[in-house]
Parts: sequence; C-alpha cells; structure tokens
Amino acid sequence: MQKLLITILLILFNQLLFSQNDNDLIDIEYSNINKISVINKIESVSNYKFYFQEDWLEDNILISGNFKNKTINEILILVFEDTTINFFINNNKVILTKNSVIYDKLADNYFGTNSANSSIKLKSGKPVFFQQYDSINNIDTKNAETITLVGKESVNLESELYTLSGYIKNNKNGEALSDVTVIVRKANASSSTDKDGYYTLQLPSGMNIIETESLNHKKAIRKIMVYSNGKLNITISEKINQLNEVIVKGKRKQNIRAAITGVTTIDAEGIKNIPLVLGERDVLKVALTIPGIKTAGEGSAGFNVRGGKEDQNLILLDNGTIYNPAHFFGFFSAINPYTVSKVDIYKGGIPSEFGGRLSSVFDITSKNGNFEKFAGEGGIGPVTSNITVSTPIIKDKASILIGGRATYSGWILRSLKDEKLKNSEASFYDLFAKYNHKVNKNNSIETTLYYSKDAYSISSDSLYKYSNRLMSLKWKHAFNEKNKGELNITNSQYKFGIDYDSNNLNAFDFGFKINESQAVLKFNYLKNEKHKFTYGISSKLYNINPGTLNPKDSKSLLLPINIDNEKGLESAGFISDNYKITKKILLDFGVRYSIFMALGKSTQKIYQEGLPLSEATVIEEKEFGNNKIINTSSGFEPRLALRYMFNEDFSIKAGYDKTFQYVHLLSSNTTQSPTDTWKLSDLNVKPQSGQQLSLGLFKNLNYEDLELSLEGYYKKSKNILDYKVGANLLLNENLETELLKGEGKSYGVEFLVKKSEGRLNGWLGYTYSRAFIKLDSPFNDEKVNNGEYFAANFDKPHDFSAVLNYKFTQRYSFSANFIYQTGRPITYPIGKYNYGNAEYTLYSDRNKFRIPDYYRLDVGVNIEGNHKLKKLAHSFWNISVYNLLGRNNPYSIYFVTKEGQVKAYKTSIFGIPVPTITYNFKF
Repeated sequence: MQKLLITILLILFNQLLFSQNDNDLIDIEYSNINKISVINKIESVSNYKFYFQEDWLEDNILISGNFKNKTINEILILVFEDTTINFFINNNKVILTKNSVIYDKLADNYFGTNSANSSIKLKSGKPVFFQQYDSINNIDTKNAETITLVGKESVNLESELYTLSGYIKNNKNGEALSDVTVIVRKANASSSTDKDGYYTLQLPSGMNIIETESLNHKKAIRKIMVYSNGKLNITISEKINQLNEVIVKGKRKQNIRAAITGVTTIDAEGIKNIPLVLGERDVLKVALTIPGIKTAGEGSAGFNVRGGKEDQNLILLDNGTIYNPAHFFGFFSAINPYTVSKVDIYKGGIPSEFGGRLSSVFDITSKNGNFEKFAGEGGIGPVTSNITVSTPIIKDKASILIGGRATYSGWILRSLKDEKLKNSEASFYDLFAKYNHKVNKNNSIETTLYYSKDAYSISSDSLYKYSNRLMSLKWKHAFNEKNKGELNITNSQYKFGIDYDSNNLNAFDFGFKINESQAVLKFNYLKNEKHKFTYGISSKLYNINPGTLNPKDSKSLLLPINIDNEKGLESAGFISDNYKITKKILLDFGVRYSIFMALGKSTQKIYQEGLPLSEATVIEEKEFGNNKIINTSSGFEPRLALRYMFNEDFSIKAGYDKTFQYVHLLSSNTTQSPTDTWKLSDLNVKPQSGQQLSLGLFKNLNYEDLELSLEGYYKKSKNILDYKVGANLLLNENLETELLKGEGKSYGVEFLVKKSEGRLNGWLGYTYSRAFIKLDSPFNDEKVNNGEYFAANFDKPHDFSAVLNYKFTQRYSFSANFIYQTGRPITYPIGKYNYGNAEYTLYSDRNKFRIPDYYRLDVGVNIEGNHKLKKLAHSFWNISVYNLLGRNNPYSIYFVTKEGQVKAYKTSIFGIPVPTITYNFKF
C-alpha cells in the first residue's frame, strides 16, 4: 500500500513538473512570418510541443501578431482563424488536425442515454472517422467512394446551411469548364458553373453527395462531409465519343430553373458536325439557325435579332467589342473557331452589366491555354486553313494560347465565269493570342490580343481593306467565399480604307476609323441562398474619324477632305439581384443607369426649329473646345425577369428590359457592308432607345431527352435612323441633313425543340415574326410610305431551320441542315410618268413586294479517327455538300431599262451545289 501511494505521488509530481496548464499565460510577438515559423516560436517560449503534417501549413501566407499574457488557446484561435486547421491541447502537447475536431467527451446520446456531465453536441450523432486529404484542389476523379472533408469543424453547430464553392476543370488540360451542372439531390440543391468554371451551392452540414452533369464530360460523383463554408475543386474527364455531342445548348437544367428568357449557348466544340459553306466551322453562322436570329441574305454580314437592326447587337470577344464580325463579304465570321470556347447569346432579358445596344449581346469566350502540356488543333479546308497551339509557361499556373487563320481563296475567284470577278481578288487572315496566369488562389490575370484584316478588289483599280483590332486585360480577385470581383480593361478598333489607283489624276486614299477604350469594374456578392448580387461601374471612351480623303498625286484634281473627329464618353452603373423568393419563384431584377456625353473638339450646327434640317435652315454654328461637353443624354434601364417553376421539368418565365444606344451605324445598303460608318449621338442625332416584353414556356421531357421552349416577344424602339433617297453618307460635313428618324416595332413567336443525346440529336426551330419601321415627319420629303409602318429590309415572317445529326457508329455520322425563310421585302418599279419633257420611273411604296422565298439543304458525312489514347494526333474528316438541291436563291433583284422596257434581274451567291472536304486534327 505504501509503495502504491509513493508511485501515485511520483506521477502527480511528474505531471506538475512537466505539464503546462491550458490557462498558463504566454507573451509572444511575430511579424510577417508563416504559420510554421509561428509554431516554432511558440515552442521556443513555452513547454508546448506541436504535432502536425507540415504540408497542411505550406500556404505561403505571412502573418503578424503581438500577444501579452494570453493563453495558448487564445493565440491559436487567431493563428488558425482563416484556415481549416483545428487543434487539440493535451497537457503540453498540441495536436493539429485538418478540418475535423478531436473530441475528449462523447456525445450525450452516444450510448443511447443522456449524460448530465457531457457538454459536447456532435453534429451527426456518433463520431465518424474519415480519410483526410492534404489538399482538395486536385481530387482523384476515379474514386467516388472517398469522403472529402470540407470546411472547418466546430464543436457546436453554427448554421443550418453552409456555402460550398469551387471550380470545375478538364482533367486533361486544366481548362475551366462552363455550364456544368452541379447537383446535390438530398438537399434539392443545384447550380451551374459560370464562364470561369466557378460554382456555388448552399448545403446542409453533414454528409452530402455531389454529382456533375455535362454533355461533353463524364459524370463525377463526390462524397463530402460539410463542416462549414469551404471549397471543393473538381476535375472531370471528357467523354470518349464527342462526334455527335450537342451543338447548341440551352443548359438543359438551367433552361427550366433560370429566370432570364431568350438565352442560348453555342458550344464551339460541337459545331464541327454542321455542314457549312466551304467546310468552315463558324459559331456565328450556327447562330443563324436559332429562332429569333436572322440575316438579310446569304453572304451578309451582321445579324437581325428579334426585329433589330444590324448595329443593335453588342458582339464581345473576351469583353472587347468587335465592330465587324465578318470575313469575305460575310461568308465567314472574323473569329477563328478553334480559339472559341463558347458563345452566350442574349436575345431578351439582357443582364444589367451589358449596355449600349438595343437588341442582343453575343458574349464570346475564348479558350484558355493548356496548363498541363503542349497541345493544339487545326483544320485544312478548300478555302482556309488554321492552327491553334497552347502550352504551359509555368505548369499549373500560367499558359499561353496562339491561333492563326488565313485564306487562299484566289483559285475560287479565278474559276468563276464572270470576267470582273475572275480578275478580282479577296483575302483575309486573323491572329489570336491569350495568356492566363493564376497568381494565387485568390488572384488571376487574363490577357487577350486579336487582329483581323481583309482586302478585296472587285475592279482592277480599287482595293478595299478593313481590319479589327482588340486588346483586353482581366484581373479576377476573390475577397472571400462570398465576394468576388474583376477588373476588365479593353481597347477595340475598326477601320476601313479604299485605295483607288487609276491612271488619271483622280487617284486617292480614303479612310475611316472608330476606336473605343473601356474599363469595367464588376463585383459578385453571394449574400445567402436567396440573394446573389452583381454590381459595378463601367466607362467607355469613343474616338471616331468619320473620314479622310487624300489625293495621291500633287497635281490631282481632287481636294483633300478631312471631316472633324467625333468623341464621346459613355458611363454606367449597374446592380442586379438574383432573388430566390421560394423554391418555385425566382426573380432576377436589375437596373442600369447610363449617361453619354458628346465631347469636343467639334463644330455643331444649330437649325431653325419647325423646319427640315438643311443648309438653308442653319441659324448658328457652335464651337466646342477639346473635351468640352457638347450634349448629355442619360436614362434608367430596368431589367426584370421572373420565373415560376411548376416542377423540375416545367416553368414559365416573363421578362422586361429597356436599353439605350448612343452609337449608330450609317449604311445605305440592304445589309451591313465593310464600308459602313459609325456616328455618335450629338446635338442633332438622339440616342436610340428600346423596350422589350417577353413571355416563355419551357419544358423538358426526360424520357425522350427533349427540351421544348415556346417564347413570344413584343419590342418597340425610338430614334431609329434611316436615310433619304440618294443620301451621301461618306465625307459629308452636314450628315444630319441626310438622316431620317423613325420608330420601330417587332413581335414574334419562337418555337424550339432540341434533343441532346442519343443516335439522333439536333434541333428544330420555327419563328413567326414581323419587323416594321415608321418614318413620319411634318415635312413630305422626310416621310416614307405616308408616315405609316412598313416592313423593314430584314422582315421575314416565316423562318424554319432543322439541324440534325445521326450517329451510325462511334466514328461515323451523318449531318443535315435545312433552312426555309420568307423572301425579304423589296421595292419594285410599277410604272412610268412624264414630267417636264422627261420620262421617269414610278416605284411602289417602299418594301411593298418580296423577293422569292429562300430554302437550302446541306448534308455532310463525318468521320472521326480511332480513339486510341496513345497516338500523335486525333483526326476528324468532314465531307459536305452545301446547297445540295442547287437552289438558285436570289440575293438581290435589280432593274435595267433596255429598249424602253424595264427588266428585272436577280443575283445569287451559290446557285449550284458546293462540295467540300475538310480535315481537322487535335493533339
């Protein structure tokens, strides 16, 4: 008994001698050192010994602190405050754990009985032991059974719901993946990744199972234990067979759940199956098969979206504006398809962050470079060839992507029968480069450079040339789990010129240029599960050189002309809230306030009120110095979208948006032309404004994998520009005297059915729509059609398109397109009359008649190389026939008077079948 008592006393003495009480006070000071250094310093000034895995703390974050008479518990709470590290103190031992907590007491109900002495309340009853990971940034996608710990566990339950966020990337090249659906069925929660691959979800604490759904990638399943707010980055694999993946996506789940109507996403990877003219992939040409998007004719540049004019579309490439999106008279888009990741098209419900155009936004996102290894792809066709390569600069941190495309179309022109065209020339090329750098987990930088140039000559003495140039810089920063921001700085330039080189003294150079520089500061704030805010400010500076003409010869009969430059500043503030009122009702409400200031240096003419604008009615000329404000225009632009979801597969949506446009396209052609010019609003030209109402029904049929949508819209616009007969729009110092101001209205119904997967996939679209314009004035010479509404040049009531793919095997498929459109309006001569001993032609009301209807069938056979993983490159062949039926679709109709009779002639672009073969490769 005595020996036992001595032993107990020795043990107690040893504990008192060598242990340190949790309440012992410590003095410690440190500055700009990492956490491992802090731990070493604590060990040096106390008897505590730490046990941990060093790579848990290798985050390179430097911290500072100054503690006087503080306990070890107080110090460590602050040291590990913003980490997933927990700690457990046992005498003089400090044990660190990642995510989870070490409990020294059992839960009240652990053995099924209550214990009055137990004060710990476990989140999920009995404790569960998990495998811990040093990092959740690179998850093994093949192991769906592994449980990943997310967040930092606390002893007491702090919240019912926590925020899970992260990025979803391609495990092959590290590229961020957009439009991937993330689902947690137990919590009835879902989200989709944005264009940066980012997602966010509200989840309950405890065990959750996450699933990903993507058309082009395999499903991934993750089991996670949610302790608090945290991140989970997931990498997923591409599907082996991508031959007939869906081409146009309405975001299958999102088309039901999202509030905004009229949104379509085109995935650039899928369009390789669609047979297009001369075998060229083209994301913007595919857009023309979507209901509500048209063009005035085959081979036309520009788009008419829901009855809007060509200048009413904001076309963005990595946030920079593209003013002319076409190559080769509109046959090809000006953007290399191999550098494009996707295109988001907003036909209605335009988000408040976008402004400056009335009808639509084409938001083109380019691909990121490969962060893992050198890779590339390209294509060789009968008219163009292109190549795109990417490589990591710093593995997993920085990459660069470079692409180029050029044409060798001379042989086509030389093969034509028309002598003028046979002796003409046409060429184009475009270059693209993008650099991505992941600075750290909270910061990344992205830079894009783009340039395109076209040159063509219809006659031997004139050379027309035009070019686009774009530069953009994006800095993205994550402040915390709920707040993200990005700064975008862009510069865009479009210019064209005419080089007229005759053998006489009339040779000249003509040039036009528009340049814009823009800065946008945007923030995203995830307040909670119900509110997601987007807000920011933007400012854009325009500089326009309306035109210069310089004679080439000093003895020329021509005089130099230099029209005064135009300058304007467009600024805006915007905010929107995605408000989840209930599970069934979602409201997306935003507002944008824009203000435009026309700036000097400029001379503005003041005209007498109540009289038509002409040189005879000028009463004053005002001079404005450099950067002096000439005129200010502004307006509120509300954006509203409301969704009611009947069930997971059926919803109804309504939307309203108002927009302003301060820059105008001047064109006297039926379709957009490279020689069209742009003009800013000023004292005599008011900004355009528009309002649109939309309503839509959206239904998914899961058993057939079908998406159905039916959308209707009504739109009105004001201050739409048109032109007097015989107007001179180039090098005109009194341009406002040639303009007519009018109103526009349009309405329509759009039906779309899509099948995303299976042997047969594609979509069918039909649109019934009308587009009208009214040019009314108190003065007869400024009226058109007696001031009544008449059909716009692009009014085509019936528009049907079918894009279908049928997969025979994993490698072979057949594709077909069929397009039908009502012929566009035209003005015909209907008679003659004599006046003043001269004979004149009498024309009908403007656009009273129509050219013949348009229809076209294209077919293609797609052959994909074998799917061996270890091969130098994967190949893909496309053999197609454009206009299989040889339909001689009229592009235009013109009239010639011969022998006293007026005869009509029509021109066509492709009146015969055009076969092509294209070889594509990817390595």
